[in-house]
Amino acid sequence: MSNAIAIITGAIKETRDDFTAVLADRSISFEREAGFAIQVLQNSEFALKVAMGDKQSVMNAVKNIAAIGISLNPARKQAYLVPRGGKICLDISYIGLIDIAIASGSIMWAQAELVRENDAFTLNGYDQPPTHVFNPFGKDRGEIVGTYVVAKLHNGDHLTTTMSIDEVHSIRNRSESFKKGNGPWKTDEGEMIKKTVIKRAYKLWPKTDRLDHAMNHLNTENGEGLAPDAAQQPDHVDVAPLIAEALTTTTDADALAFWKANNGRLAKQPQDHAKLKRAISDHRANLRAKAEADEARTVEMPAAPAKTAATSVDDEFVQQMDNAAPSYIPE
Repeated sequence: MSNAIAIITGAIKETRDDFTAVLADRSISFEREAGFAIQVLQNSEFALKVAMGDKQSVMNAVKNIAAIGISLNPARKQAYLVPRGGKICLDISYIGLIDIAIASGSIMWAQAELVRENDAFTLNGYDQPPTHVFNPFGKDRGEIVGTYVVAKLHNGDHLTTTMSIDEVHSIRNRSESFKKGNGPWKTDEGEMIKKTVIKRAYKLWPKTDRLDHAMNHLNTENGEGLAPDAAQQPDHVDVAPLIAEALTTTTDADALAFWKANNGRLAKQPQDHAKLKRAISDHRANLRAKAEADEARTVEMPAAPAKTAATSVDDEFVQQMDNAAPSYIPE
């Protein structure tokens, strides 16, 4: 074993120049990360055996640490070296993804949680944190029914992204590693559920090269993405970009027009259809409140207090939304 460690240590040391050349975060030290990598392999006979069988995979994993700007420091729980599919892979945790998003300037902070069937959960709109009441020490919270992540942007706005457990499993079932019967979906399901909703939320967060690199690494080299045949399915429409685009409309009429033009694309996805309807309904109510306040100011009258969140909509409002929806979509 000592001879194998010496060989792998030599291979890792060979990556020093490449590591330095692609380093995304100057606070990361080659010496420390090399030490963490060697320690991981020393502590697992199986991992060391895999590393000896594919030394290049170890070298690639170490270089990816630098390129992505992540650490193997076990205290930080950002990333791990794991044997998978006959090679050593750099696995990034959901904590690592959030840390990268924060460090690269995409967001200020984020929090991901699992929702269980006995929790009390209320979605307060996609631009507000939800209300999630549960006992973190309870033993009777029930099965996982969904997940969400809340992120705060640098302009002070919040973005909430939710996924039902069925949506998560739909992604999981198309993962190449899950299809092969191994990988993190088998060993760390809770973390993978959180990672899945973060990967969806990332589409709405301000883009950074480091975050893009991390996501691409997970989806391709780690096999967490969709299998090629599944990735090309034309019938599934991702609702997250639709919601993001809908929230850019600046008038009630434009928001309604967007709903009319796009809600039919979710005809075969009733849960996503409901999400889009809720997001646009809340957005339209906020636009109406803003328009009323602006109109009051133009006639030099005291403006009515602007509504900060849409809690309900009037009958005419709902009727407009329903009239614009395909009748074959369940409400």
